[in-house]
Amino acid sequence: MTASARKATPEEVGLRYLALGYHLRKVVDEGMTAGGLSLARTKVLQALDRLGAVRQSTLAQELGQAPRSVTQSVEALDRAGLVERAADPDDGRSKLVRLTPKGAEALAAGTAAGEKVLREVFGTMRREQLADLDELLDTLKAGLPGAARDL
Repeated sequence: MTASARKATPEEVGLRYLALGYHLRKVVDEGMTAGGLSLARTKVLQALDRLGAVRQSTLAQELGQAPRSVTQSVEALDRAGLVERAADPDDGRSKLVRLTPKGAEALAAGTAAGEKVLREVFGTMRREQLADLDELLDTLKAGLPGAARDL
């Protein structure tokens, strides 16, 4: 019996969606990591590419992460030469973090690797199915309390 032939409850569908989302994220992360940059690190570099030089606290807020988590990510990215930290000219106690040219190259490669995986996964769907899924995701987002603006 297919899922559409039985009466699925919101709880069943929700749990299935969460499990599938977790697996998809894992597959994308593995593909991106094989391309040289994890999904998590790519998100940090994407934010820096979009925002320019910012304080780590601003970066943490933008990413919706705890400041300590962002500090650890930035330290690792700094060691890899993908970002650099410099004194904030407006506040000597603070540091600004920015993308380096090497970081921009890594971001491009990581983004391409992630897009390749997404094309492989979603490329199996017909255009109508993609349009339907896109509409369903909009409906789901509208029902979420405090839905993120970038989803």
